[in-house]
Amino acid sequence: MRLISALLGRPLARASEATERLPNLQALPILSSDALSSVAYATEAMLGVLILGGSQALGLSLPITLAITLLIAIVVLSYRQAIAAYPNGGGSYVVARDNLGPGIALVAAAALLIDYTLTAAVSLMAGTQALTSMLPALTPHAVPFALLLLLVVGWANLRGLKEAGRLFAIPTYAFVVMVVLLSVAGLKDLTFHHGFVPDAPPVVQAVQPLGWFLILRAFSSGCSAMTGIEAIANGVKVFREPAARNARLTLLVMGVLLAAMFLAISALGFMYGIAPDAQMTVTAQIGQRVFGEGSVLLWALQIATLLILVLAANTAFSGFPRLAAMLADDHCLPLQMRWQGDRLVYQNGIGVLLAVTALIIVICQGDTTVAVNLYALGVFTAFTLSQLGLVMRWWRLKSTGWIGRLLMNAAGSLATFAVLLVIVISKFDEGAWTVMIAIPVLVGGLLRIRRRYRNVYRAMAPPRDLQPLLLPQRQQPLGNHCIVYVPGITNPLMEAVRYACTIADSVDVVAVVENPEDGEPLQQKWRQLLGTGPDVPALVVLPSPYSSLIDPFCDYVMEREAQHPERNTTVVMPMVIPRDRLDGLLLNQRAVSLYKELSSDHSRVFCVVRSFIG
Repeated sequence: MRLISALLGRPLARASEATERLPNLQALPILSSDALSSVAYATEAMLGVLILGGSQALGLSLPITLAITLLIAIVVLSYRQAIAAYPNGGGSYVVARDNLGPGIALVAAAALLIDYTLTAAVSLMAGTQALTSMLPALTPHAVPFALLLLLVVGWANLRGLKEAGRLFAIPTYAFVVMVVLLSVAGLKDLTFHHGFVPDAPPVVQAVQPLGWFLILRAFSSGCSAMTGIEAIANGVKVFREPAARNARLTLLVMGVLLAAMFLAISALGFMYGIAPDAQMTVTAQIGQRVFGEGSVLLWALQIATLLILVLAANTAFSGFPRLAAMLADDHCLPLQMRWQGDRLVYQNGIGVLLAVTALIIVICQGDTTVAVNLYALGVFTAFTLSQLGLVMRWWRLKSTGWIGRLLMNAAGSLATFAVLLVIVISKFDEGAWTVMIAIPVLVGGLLRIRRRYRNVYRAMAPPRDLQPLLLPQRQQPLGNHCIVYVPGITNPLMEAVRYACTIADSVDVVAVVENPEDGEPLQQKWRQLLGTGPDVPALVVLPSPYSSLIDPFCDYVMEREAQHPERNTTVVMPMVIPRDRLDGLLLNQRAVSLYKELSSDHSRVFCVVRSFIG
């Protein structure tokens, strides 16, 4: 435990969660690094498709870039409206759930979960490629290096938001500064030396006819520049108050930076006749032309590119755990995904993302080609459903200015849906079919979990006609005291309390809550079920100052034992024993941890009251 504390930092109190929120300058690199880093590979992805039509096809890169820039503006303005409508977080899942229904919302959630995992993997692999462009000798070690970078990003996020913001702010701004320097130096060279006549690209023979299908494929590849735009809408709670206003401002700044940087890179590539090269990225080639081969600024550009691409994975580590926690709140994922660790981050979500990302890196062997083709599909599925949900919201509410908002979101949903169709058709044979299968499979899994939770909670619900829980009248006291842990007001809890009343002279029923305001509703529910008679055990509610709900209960047990050393204390734990294997992952995880904690010194009695459900 001391080692974990040294690596991750001391536990943070829940009261300090507000101080963990970030100012705009620190929130921008955490939530925008994915979108800004896409500048490093979006132009290259677009040119990589156009070159199939021969050298002359590369001239279409500029009009395609302008079309994508317009689409960026539409999506950014749309998500600004989503943040205004949902100031606690207006991502695609929330918007679709409230306006299109829970079923369609799960489609958006599944698309985003897939997108986040692919984003993390693509970013780390692309960052490794930026380094091997300058140091080819490292190419055979690309996969281990990407995995090492993954561990660093995961460690920084497990330490908490503020730690990640401090660690990642400088590299993000360094990349923005280097792209600005590249743009200014390139404009100077074009103005005073090169001239504004484009260079002819290297002569490449066409392998495919230059038609609309190839152009649309290039457009869909270039749309990878739009990944990560939604992260700010999902992470509104990361910002300091007024959180919604700060999030909208940061989203606008991110959109302007993204559009300007993407346009600058594509324009310089067009003017210098840059073509895709297996040995050097497009950004590196432009830097070589502008800064000079082997110059310090070229190395600074590549190092900044490496760092921003690594940080792009951090956007996924911010978005994935939060989305998983929302799904857990809606009982579509195991409740463990909403548990916060000692550093007030969703550590289980981070752990799952670490494992899945590592698996993708190993499968792809460090090559971004396949993964880039896949994750744009999830992005535009989420974009389309979010904007369609906002259209339904404005139509339903008809608030002031609703027609303009509706028309903007309708145009955005049509545009992103058209891009989605292009991606599906053009990238189907390149791996998009796997995502089209994965999304419904994942939606089916989320639905099954939600259905199981409903069945389990229905089976555990206490009966309406509860019999009084009376302590038996005894001639001689037993000298035994019971403390019953409350995981929830359920029928298994009633059975555990009933059992405790038969073996003890006095019974404490103890619940631990995350927020002090949750205590009174729990007390009311307890009184409604059991009444307030003299023989009814009182419910003791303990607020937890830290993320752990186990430590306050254990402290209470030891305190009561110290107060009455003359009597025996039995800890009674209600536990549900499911007959379905899946239910074992959904239930009792905190009970298992509590048992391990209290039984570690073998000095107290711990009794488990089992209730079987099917």
